[in-house]
Amino acid sequence: MLDIRFIRENTDLVKQAMRNRALDIDIDAVISVDERRRKALSEFEELAARRNKANDEISLLLKQKKDAKDKISSMRDISKRIGELEPRIKEEEAELNKLLLSIPNIPHASLPVGDPSCNRVIRSWGEPKKFSFKPLSHIELCQNLDIVDFNRATKITGSNFILFKGWGAKLERALINFMLDLHTGKHGYTEIFPPFLVNRASMLGTGQLPKLEEDMYKLQDDDLFLIPTAEVPVTNIFRDEIIDEDRLPVYYTAYTACFRREAGSYGKDTRGLIRVHEFDKVEMVKFVRPEDSYDELEKLLANAEEVLQLLGLPYRVVMLSTQDISFSASKCYDIEAYTAGADKWLEVSSCSNFENFQARRANIRVRRKEGKKTDFVHTLNGSGVALARTVVAILENYQQEDGSVLVPEALRPYLNGQERIFR
Repeated sequence: MLDIRFIRENTDLVKQAMRNRALDIDIDAVISVDERRRKALSEFEELAARRNKANDEISLLLKQKKDAKDKISSMRDISKRIGELEPRIKEEEAELNKLLLSIPNIPHASLPVGDPSCNRVIRSWGEPKKFSFKPLSHIELCQNLDIVDFNRATKITGSNFILFKGWGAKLERALINFMLDLHTGKHGYTEIFPPFLVNRASMLGTGQLPKLEEDMYKLQDDDLFLIPTAEVPVTNIFRDEIIDEDRLPVYYTAYTACFRREAGSYGKDTRGLIRVHEFDKVEMVKFVRPEDSYDELEKLLANAEEVLQLLGLPYRVVMLSTQDISFSASKCYDIEAYTAGADKWLEVSSCSNFENFQARRANIRVRRKEGKKTDFVHTLNGSGVALARTVVAILENYQQEDGSVLVPEALRPYLNGQERIFR
């Protein structure tokens, strides 16, 4: 959430930021509501002070056995006006909060301005493999190797869900354990295993609500949501808390299943593992001092890149444009893995700096060592990395002419030394 004071003092900057995001948000209307709220609040505070003073004067007059009728009459008028202002202030505050929740974060100045076609590839790693045979798609490989049963997953739940089996299930589990071990053992993260259901306050805190509610799976009888990413429960660990500066930075990593309805995505990559409603992901979340957050973003990105490097998967890093970053992000890098069968680049990680946007919504502060002042922390998160697209990349890049798939060396210890997946 943006600070209303920041909006007042930087109106032109905020308006330009919304234009850069290609959003039609009436910032003047927000300022107008705030002005009405501030005016009513100022009058309320002035009248409250007058009422307190009148109470003291009435008490003194009564002690002195003097006539206090005029004072009592004037106090009644003041109290009546205060009673009129109180609900108005609440209404204005509710309206202002609603408007503020609808305003996205300010894109960082380094981002390319424009739509997704303006996204900038900033580096790549590895070379796409050349095959001496026509590579198969991951769908064909999954069916031939009998490691994913798409039809029975649809029967059990519905379209765009996954039923891994045999070596497919083992590969998924191996990837999760490999990534958690890497992030906790080498990158300094503490492992978390959070709930997969969260309340509305948690979804508001990280910015999924109110904007993305239609994309979320919600329980009918409780105001609870299936998480779209571990970012939500992990970031909310510190909601409404103050962290001592000496404790920062805090690094957490977590495996969770992720649930997304993907409303509005009808017809986009609906077959196979590329766009599914439930998928596994290992997430990295950081709580850092504001002055450190952009250095921490680069470290976060490097942690995600190392996963793909160790798996031997060619990838590229893309800086997202102002119209392609998420609602809450100020800056975001996507990591896209190359898939040989489809000859495509697939997003397998997004690494974002939210600055204090989420922390302000979730009320997460840092207590400074000097002067005991508190500031909002900066939060970051990144996929480290997401499945099932990483499975797609492994299957398509490591396939062999005989139809088997080599296991990346980094995963073999997690598969009892298995070197090849075959039927």
